Amino acid sequence: MKALIALEDGKVFGGQAFAGRGEVYGELVFNTSMTGYQEIVTDPSYHGQIVTMTYPLIGNYGVNPEDNESRRIFASALVVHECSRLVSNWRADKSLPEYLEQSGIMGVEGVDTRAVTLQIRERGAMKCVISTEDLDPDSLVEKARQSPGLVGRDLSSEVSIEEAYDWPCEDPQCRLAVLDCGIKTNQLRLFAALGCECRVFPNTTPAEEMQGWNPDGFFVSNGPGDPAGVPQVVEIVKEMIATGIPSFGICFGHQLIALALGGKTYKLKFGHRGANHPVKNLSTGKIEIASHNHGFCVDADSLDPELVEVTHINLNDDTVAGMRHKQLPVSCVQYHPEASPGPSDPFYLFQDFIETVKR
Repeated sequence: MKALIALEDGKVFGGQAFAGRGEVYGELVFNTSMTGYQEIVTDPSYHGQIVTMTYPLIGNYGVNPEDNESRRIFASALVVHECSRLVSNWRADKSLPEYLEQSGIMGVEGVDTRAVTLQIRERGAMKCVISTEDLDPDSLVEKARQSPGLVGRDLSSEVSIEEAYDWPCEDPQCRLAVLDCGIKTNQLRLFAALGCECRVFPNTTPAEEMQGWNPDGFFVSNGPGDPAGVPQVVEIVKEMIATGIPSFGICFGHQLIALALGGKTYKLKFGHRGANHPVKNLSTGKIEIASHNHGFCVDADSLDPELVEVTHINLNDDTVAGMRHKQLPVSCVQYHPEASPGPSDPFYLFQDFIETVKR
């Protein structure tokens, strides 16, 4: 079925829907990963976004239930050059088209994804609409322009859980209070492997309630949207940090910690989304190859140098990729050390945090 992809700047791309029907809105972004499409679409950080994969062939190893990063697909739609119907992996139990169709998520192929990526790199991530129903380009462009963007929106509360739950550990040596702003399951798996019993709390949970569980550490997860759009969550993070409890944040959690420490954030032109971005550890001088997925960033000039030290930078554009508090046991990174797209260079960050928690 024919599908049109319309951007707010007036650009329109054509393709065919290989899953789903109807009309979908979101911010159009691109991801440069060659693999990991299942983890990408089930990452809650993609809520409100339409993901374009730059690698030309997607879906060849299928889908399996073990590789989901959350309870469902959160990406609004998936755009690829070619979707494979042939599944060549012994772990797979269905194809990507079947998975998207069963989940009610639109997938579009036959798209010049190189042109889409160049458009986003040149003009920035944009509001977008994909439709199999309205095939009038002018109409769709206007719909894209009138759709809500991401700036100022509280998307993390839309993906956060409604009730707290426990993530068990076979040999618990410490307890972590986890604030769910859109958490990826592998973060919990790694904490459990390191001896942490986790209780995952909705992002609306008062700091007093989390403290009442008597945790040894506090973790702020990744999540979607504009960190400046959730001042109520920033206040919760600020109150938890003020207790002196060891705290760690990833991606959206990194941004929330920066805001809680008096910093500011801003929207990147087209974001960082891929599996092989280089990050420099300023303490050791070593370069880490890491997975990224964010459209907002911490403003380095807004950080108080008397309180906060930048620990990592993204070598592609020198943006802040990590920081720590100089007096309190608080650290965070903009990238995803729990993701293992091949390199597992940043895994030490989990180990360092847990060592601090266990002291």
